[in-house]
Amino acid sequence: MKKFQRNKKQQGFSLIELLIVMVILGLIASLVGPKLFGKLGKAQQKTAKTQIEMLMATLDAFRLDIGRYPSQQEGLDALFTDPGLDKWEGPYLKKAVPTDPWGNPYHYKNPGEHGEVDIFSYGQDNQPDGDKENSDVGSWQ
Repeated sequence: MKKFQRNKKQQGFSLIELLIVMVILGLIASLVGPKLFGKLGKAQQKTAKTQIEMLMATLDAFRLDIGRYPSQQEGLDALFTDPGLDKWEGPYLKKAVPTDPWGNPYHYKNPGEHGEVDIFSYGQDNQPDGDKENSDVGSWQ
């Protein structure tokens, strides 16, 4: 019977070496992680702005067909679901009205305070005003 002999080429890593690599990876993650999460907030703000612009364009299509924007009562749902109007040629959206990047519904005002109609999100905290990720995003901006 041959005894099992380890070849120099088959040697693995020691436990100490693996722990050192894990500590280094943890340090790198702690340095890079906060910077990536900071960019996530900016990306969500940009996504909200893009969705609001898309909803405004869809509202313009609704207005061309009906002759007016949806009333406050009809809201943004009139872009996807027929509110019972004769000239409605929708749905104007392929899917139901999206929520903002933080999972909250967009707010709609008709008449608007900044234009004929306003669409806006209150940001991550879903409260008026705020800074950074909590700042409001509106169709007038």
